[in-house]
Amino acid sequence: MPDRKPIYVLNGPNLNLLGTREPHIYGHATLADIEQACVARAGQLGFAVEFRQSNIEGELVNWLQEARDKAGAVVLNAGAYTHTSVALHDAIKAISIPVIETHLSNPATREDFRHVSLVGKAAKGVIAGFGATSYLLAIEAAALLANESKGA
Repeated sequence: MPDRKPIYVLNGPNLNLLGTREPHIYGHATLADIEQACVARAGQLGFAVEFRQSNIEGELVNWLQEARDKAGAVVLNAGAYTHTSVALHDAIKAISIPVIETHLSNPATREDFRHVSLVGKAAKGVIAGFGATSYLLAIEAAALLANESKGA
């Protein structure tokens, strides 16, 4: 459907280092590899992807606000901001489109400080612990929710 709004895939701090950063936790896929897989899967589902990464919290907030009008849904891996950012929590609450929190690792099995997700408290749902496949599962969920909200 050409009138479908894209799925925004937003990535937070240090995700630009995927493939080399702690591969025993995050795997060997680079962010470019993940982007390519997301674009392919979303395309199969009839959606385009707007894929972005920033180490700056405010930029992620700006992109969430932009997505309010320009996206059908958001997949958000906020990285460490997941556990600390009231600003991201509030930005998610301020937009009406579904936001899917995603993570490569499973934060619940990691350090105690990673067990609380401020992002997850505002997101529609959370997909975590499946490595790069987490993103593909999140794309599928985002597409389903975007279709539901359009009445498709």
